Amino acid sequence: MNLLTVLAKVSSMTMISRILGFVRDAIVARIFGAGMAMDAFVVAFRLPNLLRRIFAEGAFSQAFVPILADYKQNQSHENTQIFTQHVAGMLIFALLIVTALGIIAAPFIIWATAAGFTQGDGTRFELAVHLLRVVFPYILLISLSSFVGSILNTYGKFSIPAFTPTFLNISFIVFAVFFVPYFNPPIIALGWAVFVGGILQLAFQLPWLFKLGFLKMPKLSFKDPAVNKVMKQMVPSMIGSSVAQISLVINTMFASFLAAGSVSWMYYADRLMELPSGVIGAALGTILLPSLSKHAAANNMTEYSALLDWGIKLCLLLILPAAVGLAVLAYPLVATLFMYHRFTIHDAHMTQYALMAYSIGLLPMIMVRILAPAFYAKKDVKTPMRIAIISLAGTQLFNLLLVWQLKHVGLALAIGLGAMINMSSLLYLLHKKNIYQSKVNWHIFLIKLMIALAVMTGGLVMAQRFTPWQWETISGVWRCLQLAGLIGLAMILYFAALAVLGFRPRDFKRSEIN
Repeated sequence: MNLLTVLAKVSSMTMISRILGFVRDAIVARIFGAGMAMDAFVVAFRLPNLLRRIFAEGAFSQAFVPILADYKQNQSHENTQIFTQHVAGMLIFALLIVTALGIIAAPFIIWATAAGFTQGDGTRFELAVHLLRVVFPYILLISLSSFVGSILNTYGKFSIPAFTPTFLNISFIVFAVFFVPYFNPPIIALGWAVFVGGILQLAFQLPWLFKLGFLKMPKLSFKDPAVNKVMKQMVPSMIGSSVAQISLVINTMFASFLAAGSVSWMYYADRLMELPSGVIGAALGTILLPSLSKHAAANNMTEYSALLDWGIKLCLLLILPAAVGLAVLAYPLVATLFMYHRFTIHDAHMTQYALMAYSIGLLPMIMVRILAPAFYAKKDVKTPMRIAIISLAGTQLFNLLLVWQLKHVGLALAIGLGAMINMSSLLYLLHKKNIYQSKVNWHIFLIKLMIALAVMTGGLVMAQRFTPWQWETISGVWRCLQLAGLIGLAMILYFAALAVLGFRPRDFKRSEIN
């Protein structure tokens, strides 16, 4: 299979989900704005979302996929089926315990992650506790969904798991538009949207799991050595894969002591970051891990290094313009998507500043998604864990230094600076351990890339000076058209400059055998 074609398919599926995600956020912003109720929902949803990325997208898949790839390559299909049944049983057992503890300990969890909510009359605190108890079962549902998705990805069915998150956004939109009047307080509707979305995401993938022959009854076994290895690998993987999300939770704690709306401003900015992060970053990580694991299982380090080099170059080629675009077009993006009704001009500016700060860390955060799996594919989970702990400590130091002067913007900036520590350390050790050797002509590649970025940035800055209408004074339709024009101009300038400099799509084609 051509990995560039696979990446395009996965990215297009993810793009559908992200576009629906922006529709969802625009509707939610219109209805709830960035006040007390939205702050409570963001805090309540953040922990299950963190656990989703740890158990589902992060530690579990990074521990499970390399061993599943090994089974696929070296074991019979029947043994692979038994292995997945045992993993499913252990995963369900662990997640049921986590879910029950989360529901019971909801007040303590909210206090630990947003202590500032206890100030005043405690309304935000009580509302966040209620919401957390509604949304916490989502971690069970979405982790099982990711377990199914990991199997599908390993067997080359990348598009199905990539499209699956669409159902969460559909659930949000339906509940926000049709069911808000039936809940008291109305924000509770979003909590139930999360729960129903989790059910839909799991159910959607099951027919494809059945076609592969893996829809079997889970079996709980504490003696299966391969399953125990997956579970042991998960512990350090949890830390290594979730530093950015842990930083977001800690930042929420800081933000809960700042002005009302600070948590929501960071949430909306983070949601905009998720477009390139999901469409490109998550897609690259998803298709790289099974292929890297296959080469590691075959001990083919030449192909392993070449594949990693391809992933890094493609990441730079696609993520750098996205980061620059988010920074330069921050206010147009926020104004077009969110600035309606209860979401004020002040909210838009505060979200804009957070987004500009977040954009600085976009490249390192996504590079970590590529570099850490390079270790996981070789079943080395401890090295990324150690580096992650260092970068997490660095992030908190930056938080303390920046929050007092820059408020919520300083918190957003600290996450990016911590990700830079993580990225540079991983890259250094990959070279030092001779796992990855970069190909020649990297300096020429980077120079051409910087020229194309400069052309794009200059064009966007000039174009914004001559936009015919102010964002605050025009309707949503005209904002969308004006924003689409700016984004289209950025793409034309960037890719035209690359073409003039000699870049061709065929140069980034890479074939892998299933």
